[in-house]
Parts: sequence; structure tokens; C-alpha cells
Amino acid sequence: MNQKKILLGAHVSIADGFYKSIEQGEKIGATCIQIFTKSNRQWSAKKITKEDISLFAASKKNSSIATVIAHASYLINLGSTTQETVEKSIHALAEELQRCDALDIPYLVLHPGTKHTTQEEPSLVFIADNINKALEKAGPKKVTLLLETMAGQGSTVGNTFEQLATILKHVKDHNNVGICFDTCHAFAAGYQFDTPELYKKMWDNFDKTIGINKLKAFHVNDSKKELGSKVDRHEDIGKGLIGQNAFKMIMRDNRFVNIPKIIETPLENGLEDHKRNIDTLKEYAQE
Repeated sequence: MNQKKILLGAHVSIADGFYKSIEQGEKIGATCIQIFTKSNRQWSAKKITKEDISLFAASKKNSSIATVIAHASYLINLGSTTQETVEKSIHALAEELQRCDALDIPYLVLHPGTKHTTQEEPSLVFIADNINKALEKAGPKKVTLLLETMAGQGSTVGNTFEQLATILKHVKDHNNVGICFDTCHAFAAGYQFDTPELYKKMWDNFDKTIGINKLKAFHVNDSKKELGSKVDRHEDIGKGLIGQNAFKMIMRDNRFVNIPKIIETPLENGLEDHKRNIDTLKEYAQE
């Protein structure tokens, strides 16, 4: 596989300005990056200025970064049992879709949320309905909302392909939704994909249940916890329990060359940690 074609990068900070995230991406040898468009721990958002937009666009145009994706705030929970949280979440999601639109970011990754009731199906439909409200509130846009595969920790949903398919089924605007596949989350949820047979079986299942065409981004993370643990703990690539073969197969899969692959591995020593993990994945693609 040609390394120049691989869309590979990491989640980077916007603390010093949106355009600085592009510079961080280049420092770690990335061809794509993921950012928050606002503080992920606050409901409020600082207004994006025309200068922010122009600096970000110019920096990206003159860089090695081909694609930028965004991650929605962790506060957003479209399945909450609290009406106030649901209303805030719909408003915040609509606002983040608009912010991505302003910055010309094509994808916004979202954690689907938690169970609204003790029953699974009504909870998934409730989440889909709230996605519909947020998409309608956001207005015309070029942004695709990506539901992230989850580990199944606590009362969260989205840890099975069937759950994600149900949400997608009830979203009215099918063209504006897709999936972000998180390797750590999928493994923790019980999906094993470290042998050619298991790898093929999982993706055949994904294609049959959701549709491979709906896969728009990857979060490439190893796992500290065991298969099926339902515990979300990221680890450096090749140092966790998923197995190197799984990552090698993803990196060499021609179907996924043009799909952004973002690492969210532990960051203890600054950007050098991201660069090391990216270099490992580049090696996996070439072996």
C-alpha cells in the first residue's frame, strides 16, 4: 500500500487556534487529523470568527493534511433520561454541525448516547429522533454525522452493529449519517478481528448489518482490557490485547485506504507519542 495515499493521523488540540492543529498534524507526520471545534467539557462555545476560518483554511491548503474530522462534545447525550440534558444535547449537536460546516470539516463523530428506557429498541429510536431534530435545527450543511462504535460500558448504546443499524434506519436524512469504527471499542464490545477468518467474518457482518459504504472514519486504538470486557481503555498500537495482526489487516485493506484513520492513544510525552504510534501503523501498512 502506498503510504502517500494513507489517511492517517491523530486527535490534536485547538487550544492555540484552529490553524495550530494543522501544524501539530504535520509535526507527527499525519495526513489527517481530528479536533474538537470547542471545549469538549462545556456546553457553551466561543464564536468562530472569519479570521479563524481563513487561517484554518490557508494552513490546511498549504499542508500535508488532506482531511480534518471533528469529534462532538462528550457532554452530548441524546438518550439521556433528563429532558434538560436532551434539549441541551440537541442544541449543542446542531451547533457543532454548523461549526464544522463553517470550517469545511466533512465529518463530525458522535457517541450515540445512553439508554433512555430499560428497553433497547425504544431507546435507539429516541436517539434517532433526536438526531433528526439536531439535523433539522442545523439547517443546510455539507457535514456527515458519524455514530461511533462503542464499548458498551455502563448504559451506553452503539456497542453492536445491530444497535447502530437501528439508529441509522430511523434517521430521516440517510445521506448525512455514517459510522466511525473504533477498534478498541469494537474489541471491548466483543468483536474479534485478529485472524484473516475473524477479520472477514466481522466485516461481512458489518456490511450485511449496516453497509460498508456507511464506514467513513476509523479510530485506531489498541485496548488495555480484554475482549468483550465492555471497558473502554485505549493503549499504544501493538502493546494492547487486540493483536498486531488486526491493525496490519486494517492498514493493508484496500477498501479503507481513503478512509481517515485517527489514533487516540495515550499521550504522556507530548506529540512524540502520537508520532510513534503513527509510524508503527505506517510500518504495518508496508510489511
